[in-house]
Amino acid sequence: MAQANQKIILNAARDIPFNKLVLSQQNVRRIKAGVSIEDLAEDIARRGLLSSLNVRPELAPDGKETGFYRIPAGGRRYRALERLVSQNRLSTTAGVPCIVSKGETLEAEDSLAENVHRVQLHPLDQFRAFQALREQGLDEEEIAARFFVSIATVKQRLRLASVSPRLLELYANDEMKLEQVMAFSITDDRVRQEQVWDTVSRQHASEPYYIRRLLTETAIRATDRRAVYVGVEAYEAAGGVVMRDLFDEDNGGWLQDPALLEQLVIKKLTGDAEALKAAEGWKWVEAAFDFPYGHTSGLRRVYGERAEFTEGERARFDRVKAEYEKLGAEYAEATEYCPETEQRLEELRDELDRLNDRPYVFDPAEVARAGTFISLGAVGELKIERGFVRPEDEPQVDADGHGASDADGEIGDDVSGSSSVGATAVNGAPARNAQIDEADDDGKLRPLPDRLVEDLTAMRTMALRNALANDPAMAFIAALHVFVLRTFYLHGSDSCLEVMLQSVKFGQTQGLGHTVWVKEIELRHEAWSHDLPKNPNELWGFLLALDDVSRQVLFAHCVSLSVNAVVQPWNRRPAAIAHADRLARSIGLDMVQAGFEPTVDNYLGRVTKAHILEAVREANGEQSTELIDHLKKQDMAREAARLLKGSGWLPEPLRLAGDDVPIGDAIATTDASSRTILPRDATVELPAFPTEDVDAEEASPDTHAGEHQDLAAAE
Repeated sequence: MAQANQKIILNAARDIPFNKLVLSQQNVRRIKAGVSIEDLAEDIARRGLLSSLNVRPELAPDGKETGFYRIPAGGRRYRALERLVSQNRLSTTAGVPCIVSKGETLEAEDSLAENVHRVQLHPLDQFRAFQALREQGLDEEEIAARFFVSIATVKQRLRLASVSPRLLELYANDEMKLEQVMAFSITDDRVRQEQVWDTVSRQHASEPYYIRRLLTETAIRATDRRAVYVGVEAYEAAGGVVMRDLFDEDNGGWLQDPALLEQLVIKKLTGDAEALKAAEGWKWVEAAFDFPYGHTSGLRRVYGERAEFTEGERARFDRVKAEYEKLGAEYAEATEYCPETEQRLEELRDELDRLNDRPYVFDPAEVARAGTFISLGAVGELKIERGFVRPEDEPQVDADGHGASDADGEIGDDVSGSSSVGATAVNGAPARNAQIDEADDDGKLRPLPDRLVEDLTAMRTMALRNALANDPAMAFIAALHVFVLRTFYLHGSDSCLEVMLQSVKFGQTQGLGHTVWVKEIELRHEAWSHDLPKNPNELWGFLLALDDVSRQVLFAHCVSLSVNAVVQPWNRRPAAIAHADRLARSIGLDMVQAGFEPTVDNYLGRVTKAHILEAVREANGEQSTELIDHLKKQDMAREAARLLKGSGWLPEPLRLAGDDVPIGDAIATTDASSRTILPRDATVELPAFPTEDVDAEEASPDTHAGEHQDLAAAE
């Protein structure tokens, strides 16, 4: 009892000359952390030493004090003072405030106790202190300089002033995490902050990314193609507000006024369309955010020719090409890597590409009757599709089958120069009905009777069929000729082969035009369109001159456009779909390897919650559904897209027959090469809830996706 009532006597404080202090080897701090010694020295020089050193008298072997003092706690402060002494900014005999320990505890214990008992300043207190300094007139840069922190840290702490006091109080009482508070700071709307907190606090999903999503669900990402096209600066200049997150990478923030942004997009698109029409002279220009896939169906496409080299450009091209080939040949024989040569070869390649990338020049007559579509590309660039002729703008054909000359030659003229419109030509004259034929005044023979002509040409047809059957190579060319005519030419010569080639358009499928498959098809089609002759009557000779490989590639392209594996409620076509499965297996098509992944737009946002949960269950197991089964449908779809990413799961219509996963019996997982069925009790590692924000498309869906509004079709 006497021990409990004994009064505590604190260690004495005294000033000890700096040259009488030495570091103890028992200091527990070994790893550098916090403010650097240099910054700490500058802080001491500015405001003095704020914390005393903990020291112990150094004892001689006989137990007497030597006059020196060891420092078990305060080594960083000592090194900062030592730096000031070495700079002659502090005297070696300057008194240093010290607490002298009596030595009743171990030196290492003193060092550990000082560091363990030290509590870092609460971020909320740091915010309030920075805010007080700001109110006293210090700017962010000066505050950062005085406390040796980054300007970003000061801005982040001051940003907490935008958070509702109610939420800050919850944070101070440890009812909210700092990451959650930082998520709320992206908006100044305190009412909305409290509404969102009331929502997330009643459910499991209260992660920072989810809070940001709710706060920005009506905003548009700065990475959205509309925002990129207009420019955030132009949007802000028009009075738009941008919500930014100082605590996380926000890729430019969120635009809070979608209506204003779309007005700016419409205005700029209209201006670009009018400028294009005036500069290039097209008859019409249509502009829209998007056009449906197949919007050019039924329109004839005309293509320009590459502008010819000028004399100077040709000379420059020849010099660059010669240097490139010479340097490339020399480097191919070299035994060592040379970065300078690699760089020079790359520069020469770029120069050749620049010289080859000359603009296309269109026939003025075609420009006068054709038009252009202008829309927004996937990353906010202008997508310009030039040279489409509407049927009503085609040159008129007169009663004799002759029309005005166009870029494809005289419409209606065949190879021999005789009319392709009307009756069959026999002996240089069109066949007529024998009953109305009369003897010619000049004594020439009458034309052959129609029936006889029909019989004779029937015999020729059978002979031609037989000959063609014995010439597979020519049969291939003849079929290819039909397919190319149907695929690339709306008007022109016909074929004697009665082979049909149809290509169904799917303009009602939103987002189809932005898929990698459609883009590859369009690029391939446009490349062939530039190579094929403009006059369809010249196509046969062109195909004969092609090499076998090129003919096969062109044939495959044309045939591919006739594939139709679409299931429609009024036309399910089970036999055709079964053949599509056999075709897919034969060519090794796997929709996962082809690039399909379930997203909110293409699947998850268009099915019921039960379908969403079943998809996640099949891909990752029952336990994964517990992460999202409490969410609203929109949020569930977004989270399911994240959980399904990389799993290889496919909706049933995209699976090949026989690959269906029994519901409730197995989990389907897929690597890059195959899908493997795992038993229900297999262990599947689940992705954790994300700590970063959703991407641009998920955070701010394009409310105008699939809307094809004509903005500038003025003629």
